[in-house]
Amino acid sequence: MPKKRKKTRKELLKEPDEFLTISSKLINLAIEYKTQLTYVLGIILVLAVIISGIRFFSVRAENKASALLEKSLMKYNIIKAEKMPAEVYGEVTEDFQLILDKYKGKESAKLARLTYANICYDANKYEKAIELYKTAQTEFEKYPMILHQILSNLGYAYEQLEDYVTAISYFEKISSAPEPILRDEALYHLGRLYDKLGQNEKSREAYNKILNDHQDFIYIDLVKERMSG
Repeated sequence: MPKKRKKTRKELLKEPDEFLTISSKLINLAIEYKTQLTYVLGIILVLAVIISGIRFFSVRAENKASALLEKSLMKYNIIKAEKMPAEVYGEVTEDFQLILDKYKGKESAKLARLTYANICYDANKYEKAIELYKTAQTEFEKYPMILHQILSNLGYAYEQLEDYVTAISYFEKISSAPEPILRDEALYHLGRLYDKLGQNEKSREAYNKILNDHQDFIYIDLVKERMSG
């Protein structure tokens, strides 16, 4: 069986764009049958063109965003193994910011935001990390596993800024959520933070919940030690 000849770049460029060809056909149909099938059909066909166009460009943009994110992550992982967090932040910020600015709303941009937030946190850029985490919080609100991690990271970031009251509010959201994801860790951090604020009763209450409901908590011995002290 003869091998199919691969088209040259020049030949490919001469071929009509797939989306433009489909769009043109649909628009011509809308015009041709506008009188026979009433204006309603013409409007429906035109809307079909618009919708197909949005999907076409949306998929294409998502693919570009995904490729750019993959490239940025590869660069980040290489630099991370060789340099300090502050240096890493300086070298990858432009790459991640480009994805966030150019591909707003795309899934790859959401993942880029979350990764970039972690990079900012590691570099002690807590205010920037908080800004990114808060946006990511709304983007991943339907995914409890990711959402609880974001809430936890917000708690950590506010604690680093010594805003213990706000930090507590985020760990409270995790501990009171219907899903038990990260609840034991949230209770542990609540115990620590309430202790820092001198609210010993609330601190012991949080630790007691761990002792009663989370015996498999990784730091259970430390909790027992704190309670005995």
